[in-house]
Amino acid sequence: MSWATLPREARDTLFLLAALAWTLLPQLAQVPPWCAALAYAALGWRAWLAWSGGTLPSRWLLVLALLGAAAGTLVSHQSLLGPSAGVTLLVVMTALKTLELRARRDATVVFYLGFFLVLVNFLHSQSLVTALAMGISVWLLVAALVLAHLDPGAGRAPLPHALVLAARLLLTGLPLVVALFLLFPRVTPLWAMPGAGTGKTGLSDRLSLGDVAELAQDDSLALRLQFDGPVPAPAQRYFRGPVLSEPEGNGWQRRSRVDSVADPASGTPQARTAPSLRYEMTVEPLGITTLPLLESARTSPTVPDAATSWQWTRHAEGYWFTQRPLSERMRVLTTAVLDTPEHTPAQAPGTDAAAPVPADDPRWAPYLVLPDGHHPRTQAWADRQRLAFDPAADSAQLAQWLLDYIRQQPYVYTLAPGLGGQDPVDDFWLDRRAGFCEHYASAVTVVLRRWGIPARIVTGYLGGEVNPLNNVLEVRQRDAHAWVEYWHAHRGWVRLDPTGAVAPERIRRGERAIVSSGPVGQLLVELDPALLEQARAVWGAAEHQWNQWVLGYSAHRQQDLLSRLGWEGLDGRDLGRVLAGGFAAAVGLGVLGVWWRSRARRPDPWLRGQERLRRILRQRGYDAPDHLAPAGLFDHLRQQTDTDLRDLGVVLDQLSQWRYAPAGRPDALRPLWRAAHRMAAQLPPRRPG
Repeated sequence: MSWATLPREARDTLFLLAALAWTLLPQLAQVPPWCAALAYAALGWRAWLAWSGGTLPSRWLLVLALLGAAAGTLVSHQSLLGPSAGVTLLVVMTALKTLELRARRDATVVFYLGFFLVLVNFLHSQSLVTALAMGISVWLLVAALVLAHLDPGAGRAPLPHALVLAARLLLTGLPLVVALFLLFPRVTPLWAMPGAGTGKTGLSDRLSLGDVAELAQDDSLALRLQFDGPVPAPAQRYFRGPVLSEPEGNGWQRRSRVDSVADPASGTPQARTAPSLRYEMTVEPLGITTLPLLESARTSPTVPDAATSWQWTRHAEGYWFTQRPLSERMRVLTTAVLDTPEHTPAQAPGTDAAAPVPADDPRWAPYLVLPDGHHPRTQAWADRQRLAFDPAADSAQLAQWLLDYIRQQPYVYTLAPGLGGQDPVDDFWLDRRAGFCEHYASAVTVVLRRWGIPARIVTGYLGGEVNPLNNVLEVRQRDAHAWVEYWHAHRGWVRLDPTGAVAPERIRRGERAIVSSGPVGQLLVELDPALLEQARAVWGAAEHQWNQWVLGYSAHRQQDLLSRLGWEGLDGRDLGRVLAGGFAAAVGLGVLGVWWRSRARRPDPWLRGQERLRRILRQRGYDAPDHLAPAGLFDHLRQQTDTDLRDLGVVLDQLSQWRYAPAGRPDALRPLWRAAHRMAAQLPPRRPG
């Protein structure tokens, strides 16, 4: 059986199933695997039944499938309630409902389940990709709804016609949607779906070496920045995140017992002479409590569009944090002090001033601690090297010796260093000599502390790429980085990036390898890598506008828009009145349009004249059936009266000729009907009986 020979109902059913299959695609990564398999198996079964004309399954089989799905949901989510369990059940029930499509009522239920699935997809993601995909879903579902309401007796319904009509309907309602989006009071989301954690590049409050053999590259966006001035050079794009200064086995963790100061004064006198740059940053949901800011940020950031207030605290170790994870996209306004490593003014532990601190100061203790029983070979190596140094050498000289040592030895920067031995620091520093930024930062910190130099690991982001279309700096998760800070008696905390010694291009240019996503991206890389970069730039610019003007359209921006329109000080109730007035105006315009179209489609003047003739004859008591043409009406009148009707017959004959002639003169029609109406009105009244 071919598509052309399928019955009309089967073709419409297959199109509806295709629309549902497309709508369910984003849920594949959100629901349990058994749920996705069951849903697409049900859709495939229903498609085969529509194609082959088979019989729908019994209701008992569907009930058993539904009970099995409920049991699977209970096992997967430990509950039948809640957002995740509800989405799983919705996906299954939508697919199973297609197996009982027997009447229009069932189809209507499936249509609205499909529209509800469109909304559910936005609970997981509000990205531009999701919006475009769900826009296509709405278009397809509306087209399927149009097909379902076409006359079944009309034969094969043209699918292109249904798609065009659905597009026209959606475009007609688009102005109303835009008005509601702009004017409807902005409210805080009641709930959102929990995000799933993944082991990829990114930031964390802990660093553990030896657990990952190969570091996955996560190309998802982390930050977008728009600067009031020029974009800083790559070497100045250090975004400070969690500082890890407390050893934990083979790794490091953030110190929890450090006094914090909220909204401190702006640095030291030397810091105030450094150039500062104000910028706006869009932060993706990072899932951590630390806000990565361009070094150095000494004034509290502001979040003008947030639905809830954010209280930022500056940690004594120089980063900004809050009490709850960054679980929503936000727009941040802040200022950076562009300190270079050569003149970085930094703070002593627990203070805000970069002043010499005695070596025996107890505040140094946390930055000199090494884990007991770990890294013995590296510590022994550090002891041997220290004996060869001048006892008067300061921390800067020792740090420079370490950088030179890394450059001279066969160290390699790689994202796939292997699992390593029992002690990953010893294995990296003395044996493998291959690792990524966390390996270098950990080993250098251990060596510096062994030499009695206070040191700590700083994590964050480095580099990013500037989109040439809108000059926005895009920082991705794969730009996550780790470096070292050591204490210098007269310069304070000094940034030391050992990765730059083995991979200087990572620091100077901030370059990243081109990552292709999927077969399309791989094809573009093979054809022309620059083409992929251009496509990524265009998409990044479009996504940034989507985030700024759609997802970032907050109550604050709504008030700004209303102020520019001259409506200042409007609250939710006032906006409700504006919407009600706009809705009433839209309804009025719609009614006016219908009335105007009805006037434009006035009845045929020939038919209007014939209807008036029948009405006059009926008023005179004559029978004038609607189905009779002028000639037939004349014969019917002669049977009802003895009056001479020859003149009326001549006029009616001329009207018939005018109606059915190839091209009748419009100016001759009105006199003919006037004559016929006058003659009919002069007929003697006919008495009943």
